[in-house]
Amino acid sequence: MRFSWHTRVLLALASGAALALSFPNYNFSLLAWISIGLLVLASFGARCGVAPVYGLLHGLVFYPICLPWIDVVVRQYGNVNPIVAAGLLLLIGLAGGAITAVFSWGVALASRHGALVACALAPFLWVALEFLRAHLPIVGFPWNLAGYAASGNLALVQLAAVTGIYGLSFAVAAYGSLAAYAILTGRQRVWNALIVVTAVLIFIAIGVRNFVPTAEPRYVAHLVQTNFAQSYDYPPDWMLTHASDLEQLEKISIDAAKAEPGLVVWPETPAPFSMEDPLFAARAQKIARDSGVDFLVGAEDWKKDAAGKWMATNSAVLLDPSGQRIFTYDKIHLVPWGEYVPLRHLLSFAGKLTADIGDFTPGSAYSVGSLPMAEEYVPKPGPKFGAFICYEAVFPDEVRKFTVGGADLLINISNDGWFGRSSAPAQHLMMARVRAVENRRWLLRDTNNGFTVSVDPYGRIAAELPTDIRAELDAPYDFQSGLTLYARFGDWFAWLCVIASLSLLSQAIILPRNSNRRPHGNPDG
Repeated sequence: MRFSWHTRVLLALASGAALALSFPNYNFSLLAWISIGLLVLASFGARCGVAPVYGLLHGLVFYPICLPWIDVVVRQYGNVNPIVAAGLLLLIGLAGGAITAVFSWGVALASRHGALVACALAPFLWVALEFLRAHLPIVGFPWNLAGYAASGNLALVQLAAVTGIYGLSFAVAAYGSLAAYAILTGRQRVWNALIVVTAVLIFIAIGVRNFVPTAEPRYVAHLVQTNFAQSYDYPPDWMLTHASDLEQLEKISIDAAKAEPGLVVWPETPAPFSMEDPLFAARAQKIARDSGVDFLVGAEDWKKDAAGKWMATNSAVLLDPSGQRIFTYDKIHLVPWGEYVPLRHLLSFAGKLTADIGDFTPGSAYSVGSLPMAEEYVPKPGPKFGAFICYEAVFPDEVRKFTVGGADLLINISNDGWFGRSSAPAQHLMMARVRAVENRRWLLRDTNNGFTVSVDPYGRIAAELPTDIRAELDAPYDFQSGLTLYARFGDWFAWLCVIASLSLLSQAIILPRNSNRRPHGNPDG
């Protein structure tokens, strides 16, 4: 089978589109299973100097289709004109495409030794490059990894407890590679193998999901969806002009806790909430005292550094029933060009994406806090929780550090109001849900305007609020102990893929080209 250059271009473009359409709000998740195979076909047999173009084309299609919300954010809150916003999305596509260009180059290189070597390399290399995406400084962006497209299935997502999300990505990439191998070789036994694998996956997805254990919650937390309109500028009298809104939220919180005692949670700061603001601090303390329970709230927190200079952190603050602060977690993984601005002198416009301060200072410790035993609700140490903030939910290894640190419960507070009703909130929830499975912990996720949910340790959404309303969710949960294989050993599977990729690529470079078996496809494509 020989592919012309324009066929390769079409395959690369189709690959990027198919993977993008697998994610919310398109939700054609089955397309993910063939998407990477299409890119393998586009790259196989191509010259190594040309092959990266196909990976680049994949990225240029994938990112704009699945991340259109970036345009919403920078235009609405960054005061950026449409041309600049489109240019920024194009740059993101180029950056992501540069990574998939390495994938195409690797497949083309391996194809000099035949279809088996190239298709065997592909899933390992794909995962290794996704792992790289997650760990690049500043621009690391593991949003919508291929495995998330398969995470909506209750049975398949359980693999994440062993391998993390990267195992699901491997499964998706391996299936596509097997399909590509069947097409390239045309061998009946390979097609038969593909049919068997497809049948097994269908059986797991449909049949095994009925055997996934059910987690029984014993406690209830009160997740308050504040539903404040998003803004990049807050006037000095904001607390006074929104006093009625805050009083409504105060009443919602206290009434819920009095009806059924349990932790009250407010989301990542959706407004100028600061523990150093006397008006806000007094209201937060009143909610804790009048409800008689612990109160976890997202707020800006101001501290002095070693030099005595004031610095701001994006924090989760826990007040006990007496109104005293007993725990603070400062967000560690800040959003580039949102919560801080790298290369500010070159990208000064992006500073507008930060609400009322210039830059946040990152925290330094994955701290866990203690909650009182829910059946007693007395202020004594109890089970531990970890509270991660917004964007941190997309970094698997960072969330597992709370579990390793002793967290029996995971809490994610987020302000997804920046995204409007784009696909981003649903994508964000999709990724946060996998963190519950990886760590086998209940996850309480509280947002400003949606999606506010409780997720059980197997990834089921146990309770949720409608979006864009001001309300409270009685969120069931429990405390879980023990460590999954992923929580205990972290990204062991991703590192295995890195090692396998380097080994196979090294052999492809060192070993002479297989002259007896020319690769299928046009080597000049």
